[in-house]
Amino acid sequence: MDSFTCATGVRMPRILYGTAWKKTETGRLVAAAIRQGFRGLDTACQPKHYDEAGVGAGIATALAAGSVTRDDLYLQTKFTSLSGQDPQRIPYDPTAPIPQQVAQSCEVSLRNLRTEWLDCLVLHSPMPTLPQTHEAWQAMETLVDAGKAKQLGISNCYDLGELESLYGEARIKPAVLQNRFHADTSYDNDIRAYCRQQDIIYQSFWTLTANPHILTHRAVTALADKYRRTAAQILFRYLTQIGVAPLSGTRSATHMRDDLAIFEFQLTEPELTRLAAVF
Repeated sequence: MDSFTCATGVRMPRILYGTAWKKTETGRLVAAAIRQGFRGLDTACQPKHYDEAGVGAGIATALAAGSVTRDDLYLQTKFTSLSGQDPQRIPYDPTAPIPQQVAQSCEVSLRNLRTEWLDCLVLHSPMPTLPQTHEAWQAMETLVDAGKAKQLGISNCYDLGELESLYGEARIKPAVLQNRFHADTSYDNDIRAYCRQQDIIYQSFWTLTANPHILTHRAVTALADKYRRTAAQILFRYLTQIGVAPLSGTRSATHMRDDLAIFEFQLTEPELTRLAAVF
């Protein structure tokens, strides 16, 4: 599978399998995704929306089958602040200072995923205040220093000023930004331009669900007809060719294969230009 090389030197697949909202099916679906060819997995230490231990079980199934090794996989998880947690299922001590919460969350993730290191640890969203965001980030930096994470990222950051502040203050710069990809934020055009400037890989989620109008746009459907592909494949391929890594959360083995088949064709520069006008 095609991959990006992050600013840190970490290789990241150009499309990732997203594990949110899979509940008791998480392990089966993760094992299936790896079997179909996915090598990048995105999850979070947030029991409210993710079964991170189920992700670990799915990985263990794949490793036991001998189809992959740990080094073949890109594992990305998140530290989720108290505001994003289910009060009844917080995976760390809610009374602890932020640095301890980050450290405890990371240890839970390593146990859940049955791994000694994370390929990327992501701050699930900016903290309530900018100083708290910086405090959490500094705690994440110590985890990179300790070899528990290879690189860092941030998610759900839609304020360019916040991202610029984080990048400017960080000792270990964000290598990844993961955001919803939809019209209400103008597809993060300004933020994506900044990411290109700073060599930050932009990951998109909600890519298909939020964009039915894109999938039916004539510029997309015409290319789907030309390449004998689906509209979703055209959108995903477009994004990977402009430096964006989309997440796919499909439960369908057929759609998993379709998602990975986007690397069997390539859009031309004029086609990329025409699609850019859609956004």
